[in-house]
Amino acid sequence: MLCGIDEAGRGCIAGPLVVAGVVLNKNIDGLADSKILSEKRRDELFVLIKQSADYKIVFCDNDMIDKKGLSHCLGYAIKEIKEYFKECDILMDGNSSFGVDGVDTLVKADAKIPQVSAASILAKVSRDTYMYNICYKFPNYSFANHKGYGTALHVEEIKKYGYSSLHRKSFKIKSIREPSLF
Repeated sequence: MLCGIDEAGRGCIAGPLVVAGVVLNKNIDGLADSKILSEKRRDELFVLIKQSADYKIVFCDNDMIDKKGLSHCLGYAIKEIKEYFKECDILMDGNSSFGVDGVDTLVKADAKIPQVSAASILAKVSRDTYMYNICYKFPNYSFANHKGYGTALHVEEIKKYGYSSLHRKSFKIKSIREPSLF
């Protein structure tokens, strides 16, 4: 059996990194890389995947990312998923297993391998739902719209209101001047 792994939120400037692992129990029509699917279609497939698969979803919050680093968090999540699916072969989208032995990688696996496509969808919808649900605690940041990615609107909101407790302080935004000693 194959467990596919993918992540969402690696490049965000706010919110968690979400990594999902999926073992499909039956074929699901329409699986694809979550980035090419409409939000409506991702939501529909999310329900089907949860009904038709074994899965594990790991959240690494912005504080963990700031303290340990993104690579550590990815390695941590992959290990958690690998431990959960001990009897499976593991395939992750991309070209790095982040130091976790026994994990194969394939660039664009999220567009080629159904299990990885399903993991891509679970990770993306889980993260987007989290950002939508928490946006009311942070009304100045439009998290429901940009989900924590570095859009022009999000950068302007940070310039105006500063960083929130949900922001990744270790991520530097070029268009925001950070205090300097020089």
